[in-house]
Amino acid sequence: MATRQGRSRSGSGTHVALLRAINVGGRNRLPMARLVGMFDEVGCQRVRTYIQSGNVVFDASPALASRVASLVSSLIAVQMELKVPTVTRTAAELERIVSPNPFVDTDADTAIVHVGFLANAPTPTQIATLDPERSPPDECVVHGRELYLHCPNGVARTKFTTTYLDRVFDTTVTVRNWRTTLAVLDLART
Repeated sequence: MATRQGRSRSGSGTHVALLRAINVGGRNRLPMARLVGMFDEVGCQRVRTYIQSGNVVFDASPALASRVASLVSSLIAVQMELKVPTVTRTAAELERIVSPNPFVDTDADTAIVHVGFLANAPTPTQIATLDPERSPPDECVVHGRELYLHCPNGVARTKFTTTYLDRVFDTTVTVRNWRTTLAVLDLART
């Protein structure tokens, strides 16, 4: 875990940034220490990461936090020449995300349960265009700005890809497995 401890500013809160498709399969290499530096550069405090795939917890004022996704994505584009979409949530929002997961209270193996984090809430029309039969036996449920996925054959084989989901919801979607989602939440609680 890369981290830099700074003093928290008055009025700041804990937030999470989820970067899509970095350090996955040898592509879009971005060292976590450098990523932490970028969050520091835009004014974030207590920046820390979980594993190498773009899970960042930081403290920031609400005004800064609302701009962090675009600020950091722009820095990555300039400094690393990578296009990396970023989705953010407050720590409180992440707390609320874990309870309504419809696949955790069942007998489902949590290793095949994932959460898709949407940058913007989908409209009822967009949700209606989501084809639940697109990738049998996979299942998905939209709840707010999250899409809960149950992929018995693994997320690598699902047809509920980020490309498909981006198009259906007309926004950026990034996916995390359930274990990572809970680990990032634990980090946000510290």
